[in-house]
This record gives sequence, C-alpha cells and structure tokens, in this order.
Amino acid sequence: MTTATTPEAGDRQGAEPPVKRSRHRALAWTGGVILALAIVVAILAAIWDWNALRGPVAAMASGRIHRKVSIDGDLRVHLWSWEPSATIEKIRVANPDWAGKADLADIDRLTVQIRLKALLGGHLDLMLLRVDRPRVALFRDAQGRATWDFSDGKTSGAPLRLPPIRKFIIDGGQLDYRDVERKLIFSGTLDANERPDQASHGFQMTGQGALNAQPFHLQVSGGPLLNIDRTRPYLFNADIRAGQTYVTAQGAVPKPFDLGQFYMSVTARGPDLADLYGLTGVAMPNTPPYSLRGRLSRDVHLWKLESIAGKVGSSDLSGQLSVRTGGKRPFLSADLHSQNLDFPDLGALFGGTRTHGKVASPSQVAAARKMQAEARIFPDATLNFTRIRGLDADVTFAAAAIRNAPIALRSGSVRVTMAAGLLRAEPLDLDLPQGRIQGYIQLDGRKDNAITDLDLRLVNASLETLIPVKFQGAAPFAGAVAARAKLHGSGDSVHDAMADADGEVMVVAPGGEIRKSVAELAGVDLIKGLGLLFARDQTTTPIRCAVLHFTGRSGVLSADRLIVDTGPVLIDGGGVINLDTETLGFTVKGHPKKFQLVRVLAPITVKGPILKPQVSVQKGQAIVQGGAALALATVLSPVAALLPFIDPGLAKDANCAALVAQGKAQGTPVKAQAGPALTPRR
Repeated sequence: MTTATTPEAGDRQGAEPPVKRSRHRALAWTGGVILALAIVVAILAAIWDWNALRGPVAAMASGRIHRKVSIDGDLRVHLWSWEPSATIEKIRVANPDWAGKADLADIDRLTVQIRLKALLGGHLDLMLLRVDRPRVALFRDAQGRATWDFSDGKTSGAPLRLPPIRKFIIDGGQLDYRDVERKLIFSGTLDANERPDQASHGFQMTGQGALNAQPFHLQVSGGPLLNIDRTRPYLFNADIRAGQTYVTAQGAVPKPFDLGQFYMSVTARGPDLADLYGLTGVAMPNTPPYSLRGRLSRDVHLWKLESIAGKVGSSDLSGQLSVRTGGKRPFLSADLHSQNLDFPDLGALFGGTRTHGKVASPSQVAAARKMQAEARIFPDATLNFTRIRGLDADVTFAAAAIRNAPIALRSGSVRVTMAAGLLRAEPLDLDLPQGRIQGYIQLDGRKDNAITDLDLRLVNASLETLIPVKFQGAAPFAGAVAARAKLHGSGDSVHDAMADADGEVMVVAPGGEIRKSVAELAGVDLIKGLGLLFARDQTTTPIRCAVLHFTGRSGVLSADRLIVDTGPVLIDGGGVINLDTETLGFTVKGHPKKFQLVRVLAPITVKGPILKPQVSVQKGQAIVQGGAALALATVLSPVAALLPFIDPGLAKDANCAALVAQGKAQGTPVKAQAGPALTPRR
C-alpha cells in the first residue's frame, strides 16, 4: 500500500528550518561587514595621513612624563602586518620650568616595531627599537631636583625597565650630564649601531668631564644588542677614572633591559672614599687612601656590596653593606671588620688626614704636615652635615687588634646610627690590656650649627697601662685608675666643637703603688733626680688616693682639684687645658709629711702644646715644709662630692674614703690655687 505524500510534507522534509536560515543569513551579513571594515581599514592605513595624530600622540606623551613633548617631523605607521611598526621624526622633550629653556632630549628619528601576537597576549615584545642621533642633556641642581625625574614631585627612584628588544640600535647618540649636587660634569657618546651585515662591536658609551674638580673619564661596553635572549644575562664592562680615583667593574644584567637587577665585581682605589659620593650618591666618610674590592648587586631598591676586602690607609677592611633607596632618604646598613686597625686611620673620619701610598692627594699631604708642624690634635676640617642629613644608617664596626693608638688600645667596636642628621656612636667600646673605655659620642647636625656631645668612661684600668713609662725595666706606677669625660660643644668641625666645650673631666686612682723615690721628687729636677735616685731606691710606697678634676667652660678645662696622696709626700696643684689653642699650663707642688733638714721643695711647672709640653722647676719659689695638713684642708673635703661622677662606689673605696675623712677632720675647704692662666682664643 502506497502512502501519498502531500506537497506541504515534501516542503517540510527538503527545506531548512526558518530559524536556521535566519542565523546563516546574520552570520553572512556579519562576515561581510567585518570584511568590508577590514578592507576600509586597509585602505585607510595605506592612504591615511598619520601626521594628523602627531598632536594627540605628543599630548599623551606629555601627560605621562610631565614634560612638554613636541613632534615636528613626520609620523609614519605600517599597521597592516603581524609586526607593525611606527617611525617618528624630530622629537623634542622640554625641561621643567626650573631647569631653563634648553631641551631635555632631541631625537632625529625613533623607530619602533612590535610583535602583534605577543601584544594580543598581553605582552609587549619589541622586534626593533632604533634611535637615530639622540641628544640628551640631563641636569640635577643643588637642591637635588633632577630633570629626568618624571614623578611629578612624588617619591620616585624606580629603575628603568624596558620590554624585551630583539634589535636595539643607537646611532650617533650624545649624552651631556651636569650634577651640581654631586659636582659631576660629563659629556659623551652612545653607540650600538650593529647590523647583521656588519661587524658587531657591541654597546659603547664613552666620555669625559670633571668630578670634584678632577678630570673624569667613563667607558662602558657591552655585548651586541642583536638577538638578545631574555633568559641569558647580558654582560658588560665599565672603567671609571676621576683624578686619582679608579673604578673598574665586570658584571651582567640577568634579564636584559631590566636595569632593576644587575650584579658586578668591582675594584676601586683612590685617596678618599668620600669622593665616591659623586658616583654613588651615598655619603661615605672621609678616609685615608683606599684599595677595595667586592661584589655589587642591585635588586630594584636594594643595593648590596658584599665580600668587601682590601685596605683603607694601613688598615684592612672586610664585611658587607647595603643601601635601600626609594624612601624619603636612603638607608645604609653595614657590618664591617678589621683584623688590624691602624688607629691614625680613624682621624680622617672626623676631618683629619692620614697619608698613605702614592695616591694620597696633595691636599691631604698639606693638611697632615700642617697638623704635625703645629702639634695639633683636633682636625679643623668642616664636616659635611648636608650629606649626613641626606642619609639614614645603622653601621657596626669591630677591630680585632688596634695599633699605634695614643694609649695602649687592644681592640674595639662601635655601632653608629644616623637619622635625619643625628649621628650617634653607641655603644662605643675600646679594650685596653687592662680595662675598657665605654660610652657614646653624638653629633647633632639637624640644625645649621652642629652640636657635639660625648660621655666616655674609663673603667677597670691600670696606671702602668695608661702611663707606659719604664725606669730600669719596671713601671714607676701601679694600681687601678678610673676616669670620665662629659663634654658638650657646638661647631662644624672637631676643633670648633672642642673649642666651645663645656662639661667636666675627672680622673681617680683610688689606690696603688708608686716608687718612693718618685714620690719624694716633687721640687727636684725630675729627669736628673730620677736618674740618680732610681739606682739607689727601688722600694715602693702606697698611693692612698689621687684625684684630678676639671671643669670645662668655653673650651677651657680648669683643674679645680689636683691631689696625689702618697706615703711620704702629698702632691697638689692646679692649671688649665685650652682646647682651642691646644695648650696647657700646670703648677704642681709637693708637701712632705715628715720634716727633712736638707730638702727644699720648689713648684714644678708643665706648660706648652698638649702634645709637646715642657717640664721645669720654678727656681727661687721654695715652699716651706710642713704644709701637708693645709693642703688636705684645701682640696680634700670636696672630693667626696666629686667621686660619684665617675662611680658611686669610689666614694666608699677604702683608701679614698680614708683620705676624704682626714680632709674633713683637718679643716674647712677653700678654693684651690690655680696654675698659670691661659686666655682662651675666641
């Protein structure tokens, strides 16, 4: 039986559904529109005058870098490609208003080619970056404002990071750099004009100028900038010479064109580490001539100098330091060590000088000779507190052995912190063969007139260590000694601060022994007397108590208490030390406790430069014997109130306590007789 098929049924079986036909029709229209737009874009790209976009492109660039950007040449774009490119001619970038009317940069031609697939994937990959005849003039003024700081006044310091570049060409580049703050002037050329059909010489930057008024030369070279592999480090070398400062480096950029990270092996030598400020921007202390090596690395805002080794002056130096930038002020952290510290090398840290080797500068030699000729202690070189205010720091330093110190120092350590111009060395520990010097030194440079404070204590020391005099193979003194110095002064040099110092200084020997012949020599020519008497008398006599107390006013230390009580003789006196003129004047008198028929005592004077005092006897000024009780009444009673300045326990010491009690019992204290006056030089 045959089933009949109606026309309507045949239409339903052989034709597409209306919904599907409409979808195909919409897709066809959409494809047609896209194709038409693509054709239109292709035609426009071929005939479009891209120069019409010079204004908007320049305005967009101006807004990004906060500098006026002008495009005075042609703008050409090759858009219809998987590797589109653009060329811009005659680009000018203006300086900010404070830097004058000169341009920051002037580029004849800039060509950029990118990979479109990488861009669609969210990555910028430069196939070509070519800069023809760029002329760049960078400037930083005395206030620290930099023309290349595009942060619009906000905290900057971010490192330069470029995307991967397959071909990087710089043809005929010129770079001028002037930094008033760092005293650096540089003019040089840039060249990285490598082509596949030519011999490649790699990247080259060379130039010359001046740093700290000394001739300056810079040469930086690197490998070819063609076919750079981002996964392989880019190697470079650098050679810098500024006067007698020499710096060489061999290093690499782990990710090419990302200057936020690099590392290098560095060697440096020169007359003064402070001279490196112009190159590093980090305030280094003044030092003697140095020769150092280490590994320098950068990780964005963190700079590290590790494996430091070498010499500063005659002292070895090792350790590591780091500088963190990107904040309000750089922060320096360091842990440094010396196995053998030559103490005079420390003098340069505070404005003094120490010449060593052929690289010592003429100014250092002249300053050192002047200080030696004048027998001066305190350097008068002005310390640069402007640099100190621009750096925060936390530095520790330890010396395992110290040589050539004014006193017998064995070792030492110190921690130095700086914050906004306030420098504090605490704790400061200097070890003696017996005893230790402890305390702090503070330099407050937050204001124009710097202020110096120091508080140093001598504890558990011995007389024979501090006075290393030998007579016939033995020390004439023995016993414990303690001291404290607390001073406050203002000035931008060590000399000025000492010349203005107020405060007090005290030395106490609470017990011990002294050669009996030495104790009895008060009033006799010391040199001749010691030569005669030591051979005859080697016995000792106890030191019951010795006290030397100074009060400081405007740089003059006045000895208001000077007494040494021994078995046979009581010695007293007075005088002053002028820290400005660095001179002293003292008169010392001896009062025998037993009458001697043939003994006539005369005052002993000590005066002249602190480093070269002259000792003499005041002839014709004999002292009547029998004055020991009067001397006790004059100077001993106030001692009890002074001893706690050094150590409260000294007031209870057996020998000093007995002496103080005796003084109280023998009379009412009066003012001590002063030595020869020295008028302060103001």
